[in-house]
Amino acid sequence: MKPRLSNQRNRALTLTEVLVVIAVVVFLVGFLFPALKAAKQNALRINCLSQLKAGGCAFRLWTGDNNNQYPMELSTNRGGAREWLLEGKVFEVFRVMSNELSTPKILWCPADADHIAATNFSIGFSDANISYFVSLDAAEAYPQMIMVGDDNLQVNGKPVQPGILDFRTVTNIAWTKDRHNRVGNIGMADGSVQQTTSGSLNSAIGSCTNGVPTNNAAIRWLIP
Repeated sequence: MKPRLSNQRNRALTLTEVLVVIAVVVFLVGFLFPALKAAKQNALRINCLSQLKAGGCAFRLWTGDNNNQYPMELSTNRGGAREWLLEGKVFEVFRVMSNELSTPKILWCPADADHIAATNFSIGFSDANISYFVSLDAAEAYPQMIMVGDDNLQVNGKPVQPGILDFRTVTNIAWTKDRHNRVGNIGMADGSVQQTTSGSLNSAIGSCTNGVPTNNAAIRWLIP
């Protein structure tokens, strides 16, 4: 007895159908990729903000044991990092606070391609492991002074270089497109953190919560 053959035959896709499928795939990729990229950037920005928050808490814990003064305010012979900062060594501020920070990994922003994360606070630890600037002049008297923040900044359209950024001579500061696409994160002297545009960054620099303009005092950031 001969087996019955099905009347249906497998039919290959026509060229037109293949092209339609390809067009649909290309459209979906083109539609979804920007959304996925934006979601990833947002996640990195939130992660960075969380790390700055942890750093702000470490500063506050440290001041509790040091007469309400930050490491930037105290001399090295009193356990602070003042002289090291004036020498341009941002990492020494965080080494002083190593007990409060617990890990140096929170000092590196995962969106930062110019620095690398450190594994400890001793061997090889340097400014190459720091993604954030530190204020030389943050103090308890000015709780909304900017104390730390992303260091991908530009002045008059040019990226800032490592060293001291003095706001008595600097104007027109902005975030670069690197890391967070012209949005940046800052930590205040009271331990709070903010995501800012370039405009709101300049506003934060311009005044303190007590109404005293910050340009009446020294405002200097050390860029790693």
